[in-house]
Amino acid sequence: MEANTRSTGRLPAAFLTPGSSSFMDFLSEHQPEILPGNRQLPPTQGVIEAPHGTTIVAATFPGGVVLAGDRRATMGNVIAQRDIEKVFPADEYSAVGIAGTAGLAVEMVKLFQLELEHFEKVEGAQLSLEGKANRLSTMIRSNLGMAMQGLAVVPLFAGYDVDRGKGRIFSYDVTGGRSEEQNYAATGSGSIFARGAMKKLFRDDLSEAEATTLVIQALYDAADDDSATGGPDVARRIYPIVTVITDDGFRRLTDSEASEIARSILERRLEQPDGPRAALL
Repeated sequence: MEANTRSTGRLPAAFLTPGSSSFMDFLSEHQPEILPGNRQLPPTQGVIEAPHGTTIVAATFPGGVVLAGDRRATMGNVIAQRDIEKVFPADEYSAVGIAGTAGLAVEMVKLFQLELEHFEKVEGAQLSLEGKANRLSTMIRSNLGMAMQGLAVVPLFAGYDVDRGKGRIFSYDVTGGRSEEQNYAATGSGSIFARGAMKKLFRDDLSEAEATTLVIQALYDAADDDSATGGPDVARRIYPIVTVITDDGFRRLTDSEASEIARSILERRLEQPDGPRAALL
């Protein structure tokens, strides 16, 4: 295909013929070998060691949703990277946070971004949030072969539903199974601890500022009990990535905004190491 393009100086006719609005379907037809799930791995014995992203959390509030992630990537018992980015915009009104094999996850996110952009250009309209969640489910399912060899990708997807006027959260398993979560969700190795923290602190009437504080509190609790989750690193100025999606679109908190919340939490934890208390009744 590339040789033909170079020799003629023109794109192949297939590229100029209207077809599927799915970029993945287009690749599957014309160059399936470059899709991540179709790549052949060399023979291996045992588990493949590769950097893994860990904890991603999300919480809704009236008017939107917050999606956040810690910054640590691990490889076995070793910290592979302290400042990895795990939360990315999918399009104007949605975002995806990655947990699992970091390299494949980042590649999947980039392909997902292309998928949504391709649909919008072909159809002249954005997919519904439900449609975006379904497209991501298909992409995860196509990676099942890799997942069975230990290279799993398990993202968390969140966005603002312009039709329903609210934030929504979707979680996945390695087979591409999709579930809509209510109020809050977490994935990754520290998810059980983060979910427990959010379960005690979540309220239906959270403001945007309170929701951002909630997810950072949850990440702090995850880091407190899970060695693969990184807490705020004041010495290196590394803080969680926090994104907010509302009817105004996707917005990532600046480093100064995220650090201000994280530092406030750290100061309170000096007095209460286990964090804020929920009422018994």
